Amino acid sequence: MARTKETRANAAPGAGTIFALRAIGLVLLARWLFSMSQMDLGASLSAMVSSPWACINLVFLFLLIFLPGARALAERPFHPLPQWLRQALRLFALLGFLFAVWSIGAFAASAGWRRAGQAVAATNGWLLAAPALYAAVMWICRPRALWRTNIAARRFAVGRYAVALDPATRTVVVWAERRKVGQYDARELSVRWAIAQPPTPVATPTVAFAATVGDPDTTHAHAASAGAAPLAHGLFSRRPKIELLWDSPAAAGHNRHTVFRTALSTEGDRVAARALDTSLQQI
Repeated sequence: MARTKETRANAAPGAGTIFALRAIGLVLLARWLFSMSQMDLGASLSAMVSSPWACINLVFLFLLIFLPGARALAERPFHPLPQWLRQALRLFALLGFLFAVWSIGAFAASAGWRRAGQAVAATNGWLLAAPALYAAVMWICRPRALWRTNIAARRFAVGRYAVALDPATRTVVVWAERRKVGQYDARELSVRWAIAQPPTPVATPTVAFAATVGDPDTTHAHAASAGAAPLAHGLFSRRPKIELLWDSPAAAGHNRHTVFRTALSTEGDRVAARALDTSLQQI
């Protein structure tokens, strides 16, 4: 199948994530340089050298702006960043968010809410924008699957795990975020519902291996609309979980091996889990 040529009007999936992270880094850097311009150069440099927080911010801004190793690929639409870079950005963003919230909260508690509001107005809302930018970095770098669920293409996203099923070779490849967990024989895999068995999969969109692969967008919309009703659980009950089990008689010591175990937190996860269970049962 011919691939669509990537142009500026048709960027590779993941380019928006890279652009958003760099834009946040440039905004933080511009604000930091503006704050330093209001101080004496020698005083600002001496404060940076004696402040561990300034060194942490420098490393965070460097990683956020340059993004070493980041590359937008169609095969990894939700993970254009290397795993170590995502984890580092999440850690630094969490530290920055906690430091910003603690600083603003301590200032508001000591000076009063009226003076805190005046400080927010004097900084043009930066005291509220800074924690929001750190939180945005954490949200962009959150754990998620490699792709969205596409039943026609035999791609399933359950939590942070992605499962690709090849009907021709009857093999299944499992990814944990960007890391490849392994490749398995589809006939040796099964889905086990850890808390409650889902309703009968009559309303679940079934997938026949001889069927023609349809349009991905249409299939994804059909899967979301035709999915079965969510599992019945109360407000304070635990979320349902599933396990993908690998039972290989030929692999000594690997019988009933758990490939992954994850909670079904959203309706999309539940639809993908039912579709994966149905597809594996059809083999």
